[in-house]
This record gives sequence, C-alpha cells and structure tokens, in this order.
Amino acid sequence: MPDKVYPENRKKWPKVVAFDTSGPFVSVGWAFESYSGGNVLNMPRGQAEALLPAIEDTLASCGWTWSEVDVIGVAVGPGNFTGIRIGVSAARGLGLALGIPVFGISQFELAYGTIPVDPGTLVSIPAPRNMAYVRGFGAGGQQACGTGLLIDPGAPPPKLELSAGMRVHGHRAREIAAHAGARGIDEHYAPDAARMAELIEQKYCEADAFPPRPVPDYIKPPDAAPARDQAPAILP
Repeated sequence: MPDKVYPENRKKWPKVVAFDTSGPFVSVGWAFESYSGGNVLNMPRGQAEALLPAIEDTLASCGWTWSEVDVIGVAVGPGNFTGIRIGVSAARGLGLALGIPVFGISQFELAYGTIPVDPGTLVSIPAPRNMAYVRGFGAGGQQACGTGLLIDPGAPPPKLELSAGMRVHGHRAREIAAHAGARGIDEHYAPDAARMAELIEQKYCEADAFPPRPVPDYIKPPDAAPARDQAPAILP
C-alpha cells in the first residue's frame, strides 16, 4: 500500500534523482522541468562504494542539496543480484531519511520507454553470458505481463509460447522470433540516465499517492551456492 497521499500543493515540477546499479555500471540521472541529464560510470564491481559519491556529484552539478530533492527513482532489475540489492536498499534508505517518494522502474520499462513497441510485443533486453531477459507487454501496451524469463535467444524454451503473430523487439529479437516465424526488430539497449530520470518524473506526475516501497525484480536467482563444507558445531 502507498505510504501516504500527496499534498494538494505538491510540486508540478519535482526535482528528480534516479539511479541504476543493476549491471556493471553506476547510472545516475536527474530531471527538472523540461531538462534532464546524467552520467553512466562503467565498472564491473565497486558499485556500493561508488553510488553515493556519484549521486552527490550529480547534485553538485545541478546545484541541488539533498533537502531539495523531491523524488528518488531506482532501477529494480532484472540484472545483477548484488547490484540490484545495492540500488534498491540505497533508494529505500534515502526515501525514508528524506521523507520523499521512491519509485522503482524495471529495465523493461526503461526499454519500453525508449523503444516504440506495439501492444502484445515481447521485449528483450541483454543479460549476462549471452542470454536475454524477456517480458511481454499486454493489450494495454504499457502494462507488462508475467514475471519475465531468462532465456537463450538461440534456443527459446517452449514455455515462452512464441507464436507467428507475435512481435519481438529489442536484444537479439530477430533471432528469438525466428523460432516461431514471428517478426523480430533488433534494437540496441544501453543504460540512459537522463531518460530514466524523465520516466521517474512521469511516474510521479501520474501518481496520486506515494508508491509502495520498491522491491527487486531479480528474475535470475543469485549465482552464489550454499557452502558444501559441514557447518561448525555451535558450542553451548
């Protein structure tokens, strides 16, 4: 449930800060009025240490202080398990400390916001090890359907239920679509910090109350496996 209802005099143009650590990068964007910007720092590790300094650099470039930020946005996945936890935890903590709304946004929403697709389209985004994350968009166009899948684009699983009338859009789309005689439109997808902040601003303007706290959208479970060694005895 939403935390609380917006006040009647809420800002028409909020100051938005949004960030994404779901991949081998730290992406931080900002939006205010009709302006937006941001930066993407490529890094295979170290996102936890780099995130807050990157946000503070963004605030400094805008001439903002923490107390001026009206909205926090965070990418909730899918992507790297640890990276998603870093971003979502930071966003929830900042929202609680500042008393401001926090909106989550999935990579599929980010892709849909930059790729014009028709209702009923399967959207594909890149995943590690030459795989792809896929999720369908329903008859309403903007509403994602299902929980999403991690697939091998060269060998889509039967549970994907591809049909000849379906359209696939995004990462290795033609390769995925070819297995069902469907139409595929390849589109490169990469983090876009400014676009992320703009979409969070749009979510804020369309909402009538604080959203629920963001939760991770993992799709893929963590790579870590339980230890095989016998656990040590616990002394009384």
